[in-house]
Amino acid sequence: MKLARPRTRAGLAVAATLPLVAGALALGVPTAQADSSNRQVLTNTKPLWATPRADHGTAAGSTSVNARVYLAGKDAQGLAAYAQAVSDPSSPSYGKYLTPKQVQDRFGATKQQIAEVTAWLKSSGLTVTGSNQHYIAVSGDKAAVEKAFNTELRNYSKDGHLYHAPAQAASVPASLHGAVLTITGLDNAPKQSQHDELPPPEAVARQAGPFSTYYGSNVAKNLPKAYGGSAPYVVKGYTGKQLRAAYGAKGYTGKGVTVAITDAFASPYIAKDASEYAKRNGDAAYKAGQFTQVLPSAYNNIDSCKAAGWYGEETLDVEAVHAVAPGANIVYVGAASCNDPDLMDSLNKVVDNRLADIVSNSWSDVEANETPDVAAAYDQIFQQGAVEGIGFYFSSGDNGDELANTGTKQIDTPANSAWVTAVGGTSLAVGKGDKYQWETGWGTTKATLSADGKNWSSLPGDYLYGAGGGTSKLVAQPFYQRGVVPDALSKQNGAPAQRVVPDIAAVADPTTGFLVGQSQTFPDKSVRYSEYRIGGTSLAAPVISAIQALAQQARGGVPIGFANPAIYDRFGTSAYHDVTDHPLGQGQSLADVRVDFKNGFDAKGGYNVSLRTLGHDSSLNATIGYDNVTGVGSPGANYVLSYRPRH
Repeated sequence: MKLARPRTRAGLAVAATLPLVAGALALGVPTAQADSSNRQVLTNTKPLWATPRADHGTAAGSTSVNARVYLAGKDAQGLAAYAQAVSDPSSPSYGKYLTPKQVQDRFGATKQQIAEVTAWLKSSGLTVTGSNQHYIAVSGDKAAVEKAFNTELRNYSKDGHLYHAPAQAASVPASLHGAVLTITGLDNAPKQSQHDELPPPEAVARQAGPFSTYYGSNVAKNLPKAYGGSAPYVVKGYTGKQLRAAYGAKGYTGKGVTVAITDAFASPYIAKDASEYAKRNGDAAYKAGQFTQVLPSAYNNIDSCKAAGWYGEETLDVEAVHAVAPGANIVYVGAASCNDPDLMDSLNKVVDNRLADIVSNSWSDVEANETPDVAAAYDQIFQQGAVEGIGFYFSSGDNGDELANTGTKQIDTPANSAWVTAVGGTSLAVGKGDKYQWETGWGTTKATLSADGKNWSSLPGDYLYGAGGGTSKLVAQPFYQRGVVPDALSKQNGAPAQRVVPDIAAVADPTTGFLVGQSQTFPDKSVRYSEYRIGGTSLAAPVISAIQALAQQARGGVPIGFANPAIYDRFGTSAYHDVTDHPLGQGQSLADVRVDFKNGFDAKGGYNVSLRTLGHDSSLNATIGYDNVTGVGSPGANYVLSYRPRH
């Protein structure tokens, strides 16, 4: 299988995602059109980076391709329309979900369509290597690919490397009557070695302290003042009890709701670690069958995807969901690698078997790296989930506007999809007695302590990281953002209005982050359980997913499904904390002190002391009303309660 650009983990102060194009693709409809040769052109199959300027000539005749031909089904436009209607509180069809079988019967590909597409592919000289209700996998040489899809394969430069890609958008015979949604794999990425044995955990990471037990409980009076006073030491790490109180959990636990988590690979220690963490931190013990896993038969691209790094992501997601929604069932659906085909297979498992009501996803890429063919395939999954009453939640990213990271202001994907809930991030202050104090948009600058210990260098310091957000260059404004997102944001790239990210937000700042427990590799090579504080929007995504589980329970167990229409319907109400960068007043900066081991493990190498200033997210700003750091805001005291049925 052709390897898509690897997705990365969106937490641990990192991030990742995918794009959408305007017009038909923004609704997930295959952008096919007839041409004069009696073929249908799939306009979303040529990568945006395959430009004449990057052209390096025709690909070699020996070029081989592994591709997936995704099936549009019987009624792609009907699927998109019903996905919108069933998710819109103002629609008569709101909440009238279908079962996976009903989705397949009403919208899925027929046996005849699959047979006709298969026969055409074989007649073109391609080899069919596998198929299911979603796609037909094929392989072939350059000549067979060009014959089948009526496009030339040429070499193009991208990021200093040469890749082959179609010179024109691929097309399929019009006689297939729109049975093909899109084709992925016509452009290539370097192939990686294959493995099936997972590595041990990554090296242990520990934070030095001193810490605060709640925000502001331990003030660094022995260190230089900043912004007119002494800053507090960072919290050791919030627990579920503190997060539940801050976000209005009330007495709800998520009982009767199932949350799925998708990541790449699977930690061999997850069940033991999750149980130990719950026992140590006051969370309810897992009941029999409450946590389950659905894993692939084998893994691949272990080295290139840095498999061990995904263990911490899975651990964070599982422990955060259980801490905030201790009564919810959790199913972890691991992908065979961090590449798009394998991640899509995991998402399809959730949808095809309706494994969950809510799906938390803490992985992404930048929008510029996404190709529209892959975006169309993802959107079909999200629409099928919406029709079944399944909501997908994606981290918005951890690099702010991505300018410092990529050289271009852009958002992350799949959070840019019009069919998912993009989760942004905040810095959260939970005070004494678990009282919510305030939040800022997550955006952190770092100033270091001078050698003589008398001052902080260059306040506020250099930009470090922050919640992803901004305006899509590819995805049209979805209906639910109209009238809420200001034109200054939606038309930031010019007319027409485009999708803006995020939709909602929760705690993400690593200095106000979550305490997590994980088996890690210690310097003596032993693997032992250890706890540390963590953040990133890969914390915010499972926290919001867990809160949605509480809301679904409050709703009487009725699935919320694709939540964005309902989320925006509550905009401007007491359901949200309207998060700004200056919650204590304009000009009043907030900061905390962080002490780290230089070697990341113990005091032998000494310490690094820094002041982290909050509310400075690259060019993004958390303002009154909707903004591109926190969306509509974070869940307030009445958010969960707002889903209770009105009598």
